[in-house]
Amino acid sequence: MSKLEQYGHNFQVKVLSTLIKDKEFLQQVADIVSPDFFDNEANKWIIGKTLEYFNNFRTTPTMEVFKVEVDKVKNEIHQVAIKEQLKETFRSTKSPDLEFVKQTFLDFCRNQTLKSALLSSVDLLEIGNYEDIRRLIDNALKAGVEKNLGHDYIDEIEERYKEEARNTIETPWKEINQLLSGGLGTGDLGLFVGNPGGGKSWALVALGGHAVKLGYTVLHYTLELSDVYVGQRYDAFFTEIPVNEIKIHKSTVKEELGNLRGKLYIKQYPAGKANVNTILAHVDKCRGQGIEPDLIVLDYADLLYTRNGKEKRDKLDDIYTSLRGLATELKIPIWTASQSNRSAARDSIIQGDQIAESYSKIMISDFAISLSRRTEDKENGTGRFHIMKNRYGADGLTFDALMDTSTGKINFTSRIHNEGNQSPDGAGFTGNERRNLQRAAENIFNF
Repeated sequence: MSKLEQYGHNFQVKVLSTLIKDKEFLQQVADIVSPDFFDNEANKWIIGKTLEYFNNFRTTPTMEVFKVEVDKVKNEIHQVAIKEQLKETFRSTKSPDLEFVKQTFLDFCRNQTLKSALLSSVDLLEIGNYEDIRRLIDNALKAGVEKNLGHDYIDEIEERYKEEARNTIETPWKEINQLLSGGLGTGDLGLFVGNPGGGKSWALVALGGHAVKLGYTVLHYTLELSDVYVGQRYDAFFTEIPVNEIKIHKSTVKEELGNLRGKLYIKQYPAGKANVNTILAHVDKCRGQGIEPDLIVLDYADLLYTRNGKEKRDKLDDIYTSLRGLATELKIPIWTASQSNRSAARDSIIQGDQIAESYSKIMISDFAISLSRRTEDKENGTGRFHIMKNRYGADGLTFDALMDTSTGKINFTSRIHNEGNQSPDGAGFTGNERRNLQRAAENIFNF
């Protein structure tokens, strides 16, 4: 058959959804897909407009684009049918069989292209035009090959400025969201640094909990605390009831959880028994059950293991490099945490040169923030957050904060102006930090 009706309605919806949302796949099949492959006029219109938009702007159309185009349709019945189909298409989420759908559709398009080339060859054969036959068949066999060569800077300007160009997930703190241009983005690695017992794990709970409130699906991996206790911390965060009292407020917890828009899954691994591949395998398992994560929280990366026989510093370099690669591969942001060294316990602000073991953690991360809480801070419920690194804006800034480590509630109160700690060029690192980071770079790349 020359139409997709043999695969059913749901299959066609998944194909449309993928073509609209997956630019790389659309790029791969744009030259071999035809609106005539689909079995109703609404689907034909949608794929036609998708191909037209892609050919003009080299990216996928948004819902706003479709709204403008639908308004141009004069036939009211056709317009209603298109709107209903678009709603179903944009609501379609990633399913476990998506790779199968893409491969089946690709094979279908290739078969149709080759069939068309063979039929056209009949006329060429009669006049003995063998060179055109060869070229026609060769082009048909090459159809649908992967074409992504990277971001075409000249032709893909629309891709850079479309709303979805950098999907971000907000943090609970507007000051950080402003510095990150919205929050941690697709493929980014965010790092919290602090002293033992300083509240890093609570900060991670606040990040994960806030994302759940916004409607995102969060995977929280714990390598230090039990999954049950981490769950109780989330209960405390959502209800603002201290974690040591939460057990007697189960009814309140149930009521509050019923109002959450997102999903949360907490997975525990023993320290030193899981690596980045373990995390990837679990994500694949979640996706296989229809759970598509939007954010990963890992408490914390230093407790992952690597099989190489290197020194601890080099092992940590490998772990963080792999974790950054995982964020890129999964196309979702990852937050994790790390310890500061002993000297940081005496300082009111934890600088970049006070991270434990490996300065490369900061270099590899897209955003790094420290949390300093001395004894008096723990007594007074205060702390200081220092922006150690930020790929998307200013760093070197320090903020005072109020922090309740019984509920995970953290509020930034004011910015500390401490220009004396910044380097002369204003880049946000002290001279000592910059020298240490340079040494770390030389050690990594052996230049």
